[in-house]
Amino acid sequence: MTNDTTALGPARAFPPGSGSSRPLPFHRLALATGYHSWWRPLAGTALVLLGVVVMMPALFLGAEIVGRLVDRPLDPDGMAVWGDIGDTALALLSIAVMTPVVLLAAYSAQRRPAGTVSSVEGRLRRRRLATCLALALPLVLLMVAVQALMPGPAGEGEDLAWAGTSTFLTGLATVWLLVPFQAAAEEYVFRGWLLQAVGSWCRSPWAAIAPQALLFAAAHGWGTVWGFADLVVFGVVTGWLTIRTGGLEAAIALHVLNNLVGMSIAAAFAGAFASQETAADMDGVAMAVDVPMVLLYAAAVLWVTRRRERATDTDTPGGPDTSPPAVTAGGYAGPAGGV
Repeated sequence: MTNDTTALGPARAFPPGSGSSRPLPFHRLALATGYHSWWRPLAGTALVLLGVVVMMPALFLGAEIVGRLVDRPLDPDGMAVWGDIGDTALALLSIAVMTPVVLLAAYSAQRRPAGTVSSVEGRLRRRRLATCLALALPLVLLMVAVQALMPGPAGEGEDLAWAGTSTFLTGLATVWLLVPFQAAAEEYVFRGWLLQAVGSWCRSPWAAIAPQALLFAAAHGWGTVWGFADLVVFGVVTGWLTIRTGGLEAAIALHVLNNLVGMSIAAAFAGAFASQETAADMDGVAMAVDVPMVLLYAAAVLWVTRRRERATDTDTPGGPDTSPPAVTAGGYAGPAGGV
């Protein structure tokens, strides 16, 4: 076990009650308001699972009712058919609804501000998110370009056909509207809720990072060994970045752009949205391209973070910033300044 002031990075939250000046890193924020009990993460996790059981079927039931009202065609099982784009939209929405469920679990089960799931500032830091998006975009585009130039299995790509302008634009609009919410929801579940749930019991950041990374990979299904390993690496690196930067922004940026670029390309090809393949199905060649991209992104975010920390220390008279944090010794005080 390590103490709360690990080398993984600074935080703005302080444990209540004792007047301690030791900051809490992101994965320990469930302790910040003083209401933590060993059972609260379990109760919150049960609430998150209940949300999955209730919200997702309710969404698909609503789609079925609307389908009947607008006279959509039916499949052999008597279910309304929405087509590849419609089914993709429903799948993305069924994941996106998990964000409010996670925020509700933090607020009701752990009696802490929902914003502490986003960052140590008690909110999603938009400037930091924009910076991370700018860092991730060229690396994701480079990864896609390299993968496109590398030879694939024999016969792959032979059946690809242009989807048509109307279909492409509809698919593209669907992807750009919903993928950011879907990718962010996965981050709130794994790098947010699960990281902090385990972190409420374990001081070691790595003890909190490992379980969510494995569960993240398992949630995508079992495809290939390479795909599973790639997803674990993604979960470990983004979990580490979340703790190091004190929030979900770096993880959300990479996840959103990775999904957004890939699905935008898929929208151009007929039948691509009907494919059941996920990142879990990637081969060794794709992993050999993807993992270095993730590591380069982590290095870039870390470099920017260190520069920002040095600038803050330099600009503050008398040394590092000692202004009141988002979570003070007396409890939550609302969002603090910063990016």
